[in-house]
Amino acid sequence: MAEYVLQMVDITKQFGAFTAVDSVSINLKKGEVLTLLGENGAGKSTLMNVLCGLYHPTHGKIFINGSEAAISSPASAVSNGIGMVHQHFMLVEAFTVFQNIVMGTTADRSFVIDEKKLRKEIQELSDKYGLNIEFDKKITEISVGAQQRVEILKILWRGAEILILDEPTAVLTDEETVGLFQIIRKLTAEGKSVIFISHKMREVMEISDKITVLRAGKVVENFERGAADEQTLANTMVGRQMVESTYEKVKSADVPILVSKNVNYNKSSKHNGLNNVSFEIRRGEIYGVAGVDGNGQSELAALVTGLIQPDDGELDLKGLHVGLFDPGNFIAQNVSHIPEDRNKMGLVCDMTIKENLILKAETSPEFSQLHGWKLDQKAIKNHSNKMRIKYDIRCRTTDQLVSQLSGGNQQKVILAREMERKPDLLIAVHPIRGLDIGAAQFIHDQLIQARDAGCAILLISTDLAEVLLISDRISVMYEGRMIGEFDGANPPMDKIALALSGQQ
Repeated sequence: MAEYVLQMVDITKQFGAFTAVDSVSINLKKGEVLTLLGENGAGKSTLMNVLCGLYHPTHGKIFINGSEAAISSPASAVSNGIGMVHQHFMLVEAFTVFQNIVMGTTADRSFVIDEKKLRKEIQELSDKYGLNIEFDKKITEISVGAQQRVEILKILWRGAEILILDEPTAVLTDEETVGLFQIIRKLTAEGKSVIFISHKMREVMEISDKITVLRAGKVVENFERGAADEQTLANTMVGRQMVESTYEKVKSADVPILVSKNVNYNKSSKHNGLNNVSFEIRRGEIYGVAGVDGNGQSELAALVTGLIQPDDGELDLKGLHVGLFDPGNFIAQNVSHIPEDRNKMGLVCDMTIKENLILKAETSPEFSQLHGWKLDQKAIKNHSNKMRIKYDIRCRTTDQLVSQLSGGNQQKVILAREMERKPDLLIAVHPIRGLDIGAAQFIHDQLIQARDAGCAILLISTDLAEVLLISDRISVMYEGRMIGEFDGANPPMDKIALALSGQQ
């Protein structure tokens, strides 16, 4: 029997003159968790896209159980026992869980599936690994954590022996992460092998048997379990000595920029509504909202960017009552927005980087002529190159599609566009979700600079450590309500912990 279930040998992937993955080799044993660690754009996802058949390698070979495998498509990857759960789930939201799992395949190639038989098979698999799936609910009716379990069950049912989990905890609560790790341990105990991609050092230390660190498309170090601490991993990943950031907290005495007074929206819903929400954010401060995802945070962000209208209550912006809840009105009032889903809400993925960088300003005299009828391509190109340098957007050229960037670099495109507007109010929702430690630090630095320049910032994050790190004042959302208000300089952790569970 071969020592390794998977060997990727000298894999190189080039896009034109750009080398995304450069002579990378990895080895994976049966029942092992191998973590790929690296900055956004280090080549991790590209390497895995080669393994799952989405990309063809420019050079190199892949061996499964000692035999060379020609993985030319996702279907051939599946036939070789490889399954990938992508960071952005590949589920049809209008379909049920069961439909998503069986979609596109029947065991006997018949036109009619034996639903009873398949349900029994899939249920047994779900029970075996503790996946706890509700077959008949639509994808829109289940939590993000449950959607991820559907993706895992889907690839297991298709025969995956090697599971690739790309940033699997980026959208999970702490409790859901614990549950995912329990599933991973059951999988490896049964002889499945897992490739785990993450930026969260604590999780990497907990779940990994081996760690391979990538930087600029190359392997720079391999570590066995217990051979490196979090600081060593962080330093190796970014190629320099990482120093933990600390930020001075401020007490703004300036005028309120945003005031919410007893706002209600879909009040009867504990998870998709707002219940008597009151708060204010002053110029030159960061107001952090903590809480487990799904407690009204998405609705709060939608309200204060004009995407939804309250059922009752009042919202004041820059001293004036808001009567028109429309995104265009909020943009005109100089409100910027870093949305929770960068692909669905923050970017037009079929457009280039330079085009995404001027959205909301495409008709301005800076970028257009004849009152917006003709774009000034030279000005747009010059602007995009300046933003590329200023915000460290790592790309071949700003003419490439924004969809070709890593998640962290996509986030920097949004950050550059929204920050360069010099907003009076910035709504930042999960701004570092899925980002490596270096990119996260860069974005926090930019938020603090904007605050110090007089911007009022509403930070919404499920990452309590992030909220504590940069917020000047803190509140907690629980079942659509704002619970408590706490000093960011000396946060009372016991009271915040109670608020997170709905107690005041």
